[in-house]
Amino acid sequence: MGRITEDLIRRNAEHNECVIFSLEELSLHQQEIERLEHIDKWCRELKILYLQNNLIGKIENVSKLKKLEYLNLALNNIEKIENLEGCEGLTKLDLTVNFIGELSSIKTLQHNIHLKEIFLMGNPCADFEGYRPFVVATLQQLKWLDGKEIERSERIQALQNFPVIERQIREQEKAYCLRRAKDKEEAQRKLQEEQENKEKKSRPGFDGRWYTDIAATSSVESKDHLQAPDTGEYTKKELDECEDDLEFWNKPSLFTPESRMETLRHIEKQRKDQEKLRGKKKKVKLPRTLITEDGKALNVNEPKLDFSLKDDEKRNQIILDLAVYRYMDTSLIDVDVQPTYVRVMVKGKPFQLVLPAEVKPDSSSVKRSQTTGHLLICMPKVGEVITGGQRASKPMKSTSDSSMEQTNKRSQQVERLEVDPSKHSFPDVANIVQGAKHMPRRVRSEPTITPSEDDPDFEDNPEVPPLI
Repeated sequence: MGRITEDLIRRNAEHNECVIFSLEELSLHQQEIERLEHIDKWCRELKILYLQNNLIGKIENVSKLKKLEYLNLALNNIEKIENLEGCEGLTKLDLTVNFIGELSSIKTLQHNIHLKEIFLMGNPCADFEGYRPFVVATLQQLKWLDGKEIERSERIQALQNFPVIERQIREQEKAYCLRRAKDKEEAQRKLQEEQENKEKKSRPGFDGRWYTDIAATSSVESKDHLQAPDTGEYTKKELDECEDDLEFWNKPSLFTPESRMETLRHIEKQRKDQEKLRGKKKKVKLPRTLITEDGKALNVNEPKLDFSLKDDEKRNQIILDLAVYRYMDTSLIDVDVQPTYVRVMVKGKPFQLVLPAEVKPDSSSVKRSQTTGHLLICMPKVGEVITGGQRASKPMKSTSDSSMEQTNKRSQQVERLEVDPSKHSFPDVANIVQGAKHMPRRVRSEPTITPSEDDPDFEDNPEVPPLI
């Protein structure tokens, strides 16, 4: 059963930024509240208060709410109208479907001069003969009763017949009080019987067997218990509970606060039993296997996210684009890059993907888009991947290798030039500047190699003029 707490009021004061001292409207309906408390101390500025469909049995602790205009206490366990004299600004009071039998208690509302409308339908007093004329004559400031306007002629007639109507109401109230006292005794007796039955069931030997029989059969029962699980016992318990539930709902009940409390206790017991059964039947979820015993990583997508894996050959890296939820906080994401796989924990759920090539975890980078929320993981590869049927990429020559080759070429040329140093060729000074050809700057002409007579391929042709 619930109680009025500061946390409960703050949770229902979101429209006022959870500030309660300046709260003007408060709704605490369907909270199983049994007692009306603390509101007059914490919420002095209240104008509207909703407390319908609870278990409140007495009107109290609202007399300090001077600004209260509307009070809704429908569907509760109230038996008497009281403690509302201090609500000076009260204009509307709803007491529909309660257990008010003392109709004369409405006289306490004569001090609420601003009260214009009241609802009393669904109460035992609404079945009294002369109910409406009595209320109209007693509360002359009223304009509406049970949603029906009070006419002037109706009030005049009610005031004229008030002495007779008042005697009738008094007699009916006495009869109702006697019936109510009997109902309370009957409810108390039933409650005691239920408690005694529970105590009997909790004692050993309640099933009718003697203790010696229990001791003799305990060993057999223990063997049976070890052999097979006791599933039949649970089904039997469930059948018994279903029978008890049908019996409870088919049993006639009186329109009393006690019967309503009994119904709520039964519903609460059912809810607790169901929670216990769910806890027993609930299987323990084993953690998902991410890496097998032999060290092999598995592909897992527990959060069920869309993704794309791209092999960027130009930059020699692997790019993973993971479609993470757009409005999820980044603190709920954990990325772990390993040489052969990448793992992303999204709100505790693993996403793991085996990579097609070995990568460098230390050089990897992670970015997240502020618009789409996607996670971009760039993972540089350790080396080139050569697969069958594909052309291998040409190895790039480094600057050191090229310089070495150039020096080798130069060394070879020098060796060939030093064969006969006397036959070096000299540039033609007369033809340095040419009109037709344009010589590029800083281009050194290669020395002409003159064949020597010692060369085996040399042939001396007398018709050829000698070279200068």
